[in-house]
Amino acid sequence: MMTKKDLHLLEQKGLSEASVKEQIERFVSGFKPLEVLRPATPGDGILQLTPENLKKSTETYKKTKEEGLRLSKFVPASGAATRMFKDLYQYLEEPVPLKGLPFEHPIVRFCEQLPRFAFFPLLVDKLREHNLNNVHVRKSRAVAIISALLSEEGLNYGFLPKGLVHFHAYPDALRTAMEEHLVEGSLFALGSDGLVNIHFTISPEHEELFKKQLYEHGPEIENQFESGLNVTFSFQKPHTDTLAVAPDNSPFRDEKGQLLFRPGGHGALIENLNEQDSEIIFIKNIDNVVPLHLLPTTIDYKMALGGLLLDLRQEVFGYLQALEAGGGPALIETISKFIRERFFAELPQSFIQSSHEAQAAYLQHYLNRPMRVCGMVRNEGEPGGGPFWIREDSGQESLQILESSQIDTKDPHQAAQLQAATHFNPVDLVASVYDYKGKKFDLSRFTDPETGFISNKTYNGKDLKALELPGLWNGAMANWLTLFVEVPIETFNPVKTVNDLLRPQHQPE
Repeated sequence: MMTKKDLHLLEQKGLSEASVKEQIERFVSGFKPLEVLRPATPGDGILQLTPENLKKSTETYKKTKEEGLRLSKFVPASGAATRMFKDLYQYLEEPVPLKGLPFEHPIVRFCEQLPRFAFFPLLVDKLREHNLNNVHVRKSRAVAIISALLSEEGLNYGFLPKGLVHFHAYPDALRTAMEEHLVEGSLFALGSDGLVNIHFTISPEHEELFKKQLYEHGPEIENQFESGLNVTFSFQKPHTDTLAVAPDNSPFRDEKGQLLFRPGGHGALIENLNEQDSEIIFIKNIDNVVPLHLLPTTIDYKMALGGLLLDLRQEVFGYLQALEAGGGPALIETISKFIRERFFAELPQSFIQSSHEAQAAYLQHYLNRPMRVCGMVRNEGEPGGGPFWIREDSGQESLQILESSQIDTKDPHQAAQLQAATHFNPVDLVASVYDYKGKKFDLSRFTDPETGFISNKTYNGKDLKALELPGLWNGAMANWLTLFVEVPIETFNPVKTVNDLLRPQHQPE
């Protein structure tokens, strides 16, 4: 039962009592597992580009961009870097002499390789009393070094978002992940107006820190790449938070007796994306960046994905206009063939058996949706989602990016589909969000609320269940027109732990 205090909290968040009751009912009923037909593979859901295709798509993108295409980058960047430093935090809780740990232990590697991190000079400045150039000093002062890295008195990396951690070192600069996104954007997303439009979704407590970094280092990037940076920020909406429940599905309350709400996951950012007014929006995670000397491959494929989307958009718009004008059976067959060849999708049996008028209406509905072209890399064991074919309730097959948690692995057939997957989702996509009449889509109309999931968490040692909204590139885009394209593994260089920065992809030339 809701108290007056509870109702006041809901009002502050912009939530209704009915919506919270729906969330509780969802915990009880759960989510129906998706019917995974098969993994998307090259030739069956995943397009492989030839050198000629790559060149043609890149030229299409460049030409359209020069004609005044409104484009931008959208970067989810609200996550704190805490998980990146999980091993370091665990060591601080139970420090032991490094000489007793194996060479491959993450803390041993961290201390041995410390000078190779971009933030090393900053640590040297904080710990001037220690000779950090001496490996024996570093290994004997591990606690002091890690504390200086994470604590508020030091570099404060334990509080900072991942976007403000220094990833890469240059002869004359250290660059954070955010700055590397500004550089990347300057190289492929510079509009005909001379501006690079980049939007970061961040947490409110980090806003001033992001702005400070931008004001201090943005002009250097503008001068180096002869671009104007138009950077904007937004926060995840409070009304997208979800209620936590106890294991018995009753509302979870904290030590003060107050309802506990949790962020609804990155799927909540579909609302932030919906507020962007660019025609074409590139989406990429904050931690997937490389130093300047390794950017050419990434830039080539960014432009190619953009060109593919623009070509598809032009064809789709043409067919929608033709359908509106009332084409005959020949047009229906042409569009059906286009869907098979360009989107790899077979239309359902119910479509084939329908009247001409019903087929035209189906195709009009099928094509008149937001569109995305998503890069996919070969699966090399990284955790995360991948590309799959599912069957919708209508019988229509569709391409989806699914997390393993969305697949019923207790079902042998479903588990086999997961094991057979050849590709992985690196979160590297470009979206078209306007219709063929120049009207912006309401992206909230194209989500699938049945694709969220429930996870088990703890709060101050107590078990709870959390409700995750359909992910931004998962269920939040479930009803988009989708094309998957194979991209090189060189375009995927995430930083999940601090020691990932030691990989060659994050080191200087």
